[in-house]
Parts: sequence; C-alpha cells; structure tokens
Amino acid sequence: MNPAPSPRLLRLTAPIATALVVLALWQWAVRAYEVPIYLVPAPTDIARALVQDAPLLLPALMTTLRITLLALAAAVVCGVAIAVLFAQSRVLEASLFPYAVVLQVTPIVAIAPLIIIWVQDTTAALTLCATIVAIFPVISSTAIGLRSVDPGLLDLFRLQRASRWQVLTRLRVPSALPSFFGGLRIAAGLALIGAVVAEFVAGTGGSRSGLAYELLQAGYQLNVPRVFAALALITAVGILLYAATTLAARWALRHWHESELAQ
Repeated sequence: MNPAPSPRLLRLTAPIATALVVLALWQWAVRAYEVPIYLVPAPTDIARALVQDAPLLLPALMTTLRITLLALAAAVVCGVAIAVLFAQSRVLEASLFPYAVVLQVTPIVAIAPLIIIWVQDTTAALTLCATIVAIFPVISSTAIGLRSVDPGLLDLFRLQRASRWQVLTRLRVPSALPSFFGGLRIAAGLALIGAVVAEFVAGTGGSRSGLAYELLQAGYQLNVPRVFAALALITAVGILLYAATTLAARWALRHWHESELAQ
C-alpha cells in the first residue's frame, strides 16, 4: 500500500496540477472551437505576449509592486498603532472605531479622485488610496487580538504589579500575533487591489505607469493577449504576497502557537 503524501507536498503539488489541467483544457477549447484571439487568447498567446511585451510590462509591474508594498507598510504601521491605542482606552476605541469602519465601506473609486487632486505627488496619492483600502483589516484584527488575552494571565500580571507597558509587550502583543497575521494576509491582497484601482482612477501614463494603465491601453488597442498578460502578472503578485505573509506568520508562530505547531 502506497504511503499517503505529506500535507506540505500535497499543498504544493495539488494547486500546480489543477492549474496545468485548467490551462490544458483552456488551450484545447480555444483551438478546437477556433475562438478569435481578440475574444479569448490561448495560454500560449498570453505567454507569447508576456515575453514580447516584457520591456513594457515589467517596469509597470515594478511601479504597481512599489505602491503596493508602500501601502502595505503604511497600513501595518498605522493600523497597529491605532489598534494599540484602542486597546489602551475603551473611550478612544468607541470614539474612533466607527470612522475606521467608514473608511472601509467608502468605495475607493469615489474618494480617489479627490485624493489625487489634493496630493500633488502621484506616487504618494496612489499609496494613500491603497493604504485606505488595506488598513481596516489590520486595525480590526490587531485590536481584537490585543483584547483577547487570557483573563487568568491578565490577573497574574496585575498581581505581580506589572506596568501597562509590560502587560502590552509581554502579554497582549504575543496574544495578538495570530490575529495580526490573519489581518495581514487580507491587507496584503487589499493593498494590491487598492493600488490597481487607484491607478485606474488616476490614469497616469509615461515611464512610471503601473499595470492598470497598461491594462487600459491594451484594452483601447484591443490587444487582448497583453490584457491577459497584465492580469496574470497582477495575479502572480497577489499569490506571492499571500505566500510571503503566510511564511512570516509561520516563522513568528511556529515554536509556540497551535496553528503552526500542527503543521
């Protein structure tokens, strides 16, 4: 009887095998039914566009990636700081948390034009738009984690006359790490979405344009393989960001938290 594959190997090979099957079926369907390239290109056409348009798409990818990473960093720093303030004061949390919810539910396409008008630097404006999209999961998850401490441990710290700073750094922050990394995974994807949407709204061009601008230009030119190639790059960036945040969580939690000890 063959031994069952390890969970880690299965998590790696199963998605790759599924993707290969889907691509093979896609290639066969497009060729068998003679679908025009301007409607749905075959995977080989998309791969060809990736290679031929690499001098155009790769700089655009770097621009979008830079805005995404800047927005994610800003969302983490500001979101964690706000969550810590919320954990220190119930009054402050009750006063300000509804406004964080307002930022979350306000469509970025509605306020991005105003931000782009008010902030003269294009990169700063796009980063601010993406930060607004990405910051709420960090605030919410971190604040919940900071509040969700073991009451017995909290009473023990109080009996030992621990200062508020010691309670925060030695009890609340470690307890909040799993929740923080859960929010970070979501925020990474939202930062990418916010960057792309902000680029769509800004419509910037030139040598520092992002992938959204190249998507618009390819659509205007009916260059559908380039559209799919740009979408493939955006998808690849999203997958890499999710993988990076997952690895960061595993590195931080692997020696003590149940979610990673089970791995």
